[in-house]
Amino acid sequence: MAEPSPAAEFPAQPTAIVTGAASPRGIGRATAHRLARDGWAVAVVDLGQDASEAVAREVAEQHGVPTLGLGVDITDRDAAFAAVERVDRELPQLVGLVNNAGVSSPVPFLEVTPEEWRRVFEVNVHGTFHMTQAAAAVMASHHLGRIVNVSSVSAERGGGVYGRAAYSGAKAALLGIARTLARELGPHGITANSVAPGSIDTDIMGGTLSEARKAELVSDLLVGRIGTVDDVAAVINFLLSREGGYVTGATYDVNGGLHIA
Repeated sequence: MAEPSPAAEFPAQPTAIVTGAASPRGIGRATAHRLARDGWAVAVVDLGQDASEAVAREVAEQHGVPTLGLGVDITDRDAAFAAVERVDRELPQLVGLVNNAGVSSPVPFLEVTPEEWRRVFEVNVHGTFHMTQAAAAVMASHHLGRIVNVSSVSAERGGGVYGRAAYSGAKAALLGIARTLARELGPHGITANSVAPGSIDTDIMGGTLSEARKAELVSDLLVGRIGTVDDVAAVINFLLSREGGYVTGATYDVNGGLHIA
């Protein structure tokens, strides 16, 4: 392991890239707003250019910070690297990366096709790899960085009755990646952590779960309610912040007590 160097000074206005940030009720969009509230410049990255630009404009108008909306297929390595290069060129110093983009696959394991398995890993794992390798190189040049992988409680306890073997496996990979990045990139002034959300009221949950099923979920939660995207965004905000600089290699369970490690 390389010998650690003194930590660099946190910039007055850092920049964060948030992937998967264009969903109207998603964790990524909430995180973009939460960071901007604290003065971060934000690059909104999602598959659609129009949607990414719309969220970036919304964040800029509400919080008065520089933003950039980028439509990027993060499974395309060249596209991911080009996006990071543009952020580095057009926004203030890149300090944070939130690997939030992901897709699920509620298919029983015995019915999962190789194509579906690859699709889930391409977005959740390979896309994270591309974005992180590009962003970490920029962060290392400044000797300061914060990386947060958005995993899932499914990575820790399995996908339960939903049949999400591919999703759980991909999200579990993100935990191991973050822990290894913490060791390898620490000497470059970069921290790497994960958050593992549980039952969160997002577009995905709202579109796939009945009210009866939501009531069942609440009965399993120690805090007595479904989580919100803002609950998760607040933890991500801390991990990216100046104050979060002594936390690395950790997994923060944001699940209302659904799973206690």
